[in-house]
Amino acid sequence: MLDHLMLDTLRQIAHGLAAQFGSNCEVVVHDLDPDRLDNSIVLIENGHVSHRKQGDGPSHIVLEALKSDPAALKDKLSYLTRTHDNRILKSSTLYIRDEEGKVCAILAINYDITSLLAIEGSIHSLVSTGEAAGQSPEPESIPLNVNDLLDELISQSIKLVGKPVAMMTKDDKVKAIQFLNNAGAFLVTKSGDKVSRQFGISKYTLYSYMDASKAE
Repeated sequence: MLDHLMLDTLRQIAHGLAAQFGSNCEVVVHDLDPDRLDNSIVLIENGHVSHRKQGDGPSHIVLEALKSDPAALKDKLSYLTRTHDNRILKSSTLYIRDEEGKVCAILAINYDITSLLAIEGSIHSLVSTGEAAGQSPEPESIPLNVNDLLDELISQSIKLVGKPVAMMTKDDKVKAIQFLNNAGAFLVTKSGDKVSRQFGISKYTLYSYMDASKAE
């Protein structure tokens, strides 16, 4: 659990980073206490960047941290994310550990580079020789709340299988459920009900598919 002293320190750091890099730089602190998962954001600077506020819920990276082996977690630096209004952010995620080495918080830095990309695109069109360029990784969406996050994870699981739910076999659904389980979707309150409805299965069947995925 994030104690008051560490929270005050992170608040100071977040404020300093936001002041240094300006209003396009959002800094977020998530408390990784499972009991406050639905309201994991305990402080945020420049929340207008992603339209989030203190008391809002987790991102994919929070669920990943809760599901992963703490010893295996390493800071994730300089990757792309996308807001709901399709602005592109350059993001970094820092895992904050307590005195025992347990990951207790996440410090996330999200810098809005949308206008810079537009400038880069204009320059690129002038200097490009027409040769094929490598594909950039698809930015990860930043959810506004746990319901949006769960919807996004379900969409990803369906995309992973590669066919509509109505055409899925049992093995396809087990694969989708395995993805959701590994992604931490079932840490979200009442997620089982929503997933069951989405895949047209009972709660009992859902649990059996989860057990099947573990066996694999």
